[in-house]
Amino acid sequence: MTYALAVDTRQGSLTFGKEVVIPLTTLEAPPMLACALRAYTKHYKGLQTFGEAWMEKLPKDFERVISVPEKFSTEDGLKKIEGGLEKIADLRLLMATQPRLAKHGIKAPEIIEVRIGGGSIKDRFEYGKKMVGQEIKVADFIKEGQAVDAIGITKGKGIQGPVKRWGIRRKIHKARKTVRQVGSIGGWTPHYVMYSVPRAGQMGFHQRTEYNKIVMKVGNNGSEITPKGGFLRYGIVNSDYVALKGSVPGTRNRLILIRLAMRPPPEAKATKLDYLSLGSIQGD
Repeated sequence: MTYALAVDTRQGSLTFGKEVVIPLTTLEAPPMLACALRAYTKHYKGLQTFGEAWMEKLPKDFERVISVPEKFSTEDGLKKIEGGLEKIADLRLLMATQPRLAKHGIKAPEIIEVRIGGGSIKDRFEYGKKMVGQEIKVADFIKEGQAVDAIGITKGKGIQGPVKRWGIRRKIHKARKTVRQVGSIGGWTPHYVMYSVPRAGQMGFHQRTEYNKIVMKVGNNGSEITPKGGFLRYGIVNSDYVALKGSVPGTRNRLILIRLAMRPPPEAKATKLDYLSLGSIQGD
């Protein structure tokens, strides 16, 4: 994270029109590779795979994730999908990350599905057909001032007790048996423990979504936003990046999914950064 100075554009804010300090989270976003087109048909149990069309030559790093044959026949896969367009209910692109472009030691790509929306099935098929084997950059669908949702895995805290996990008060030091436990987990009737009773268990390492993170800056030159000496415990941003207002869940080097906001705020405006801190955050 870093910080910037910008004019507050939020209507009704006490600092509206004034220059304020904004916390920024920088996410390195190398281009993603559209490696395949997948078609689904409707089934009584849900969606069922109808066919796939993979790109001809997959990068070598895919061998770390899936068993890669010597060659995929893209044309045969596209012909199969095109021949059954009347049956198809949904079309999705299989997108793969390219972690080697970030140059931080991670090599195995992550593969996710992205639904192709808008238009008829035929229009979506034609679009997906063109995109197979192409790279998609973050600047192709995200603009400055836009609201996005950040999805990630939170920091893991391990197994914790109810005091740390739920914030309950400790009992007095003369309490019987335990001090860092709840006083009662329920009555004899009803004969079960309600879900609302604080209990010990796994804390952190959960998938969480943070809504309406405002995009403050998007670019393809990492030196524009990398502090002197690099980010602490991360290093230098080597490829495309996106800077979001506020924080996002998870630790450094952990994958973050960004999507267009599902419930965007009515007044999301682009804010010009008057100053972006590039000073050393390591104190040297």
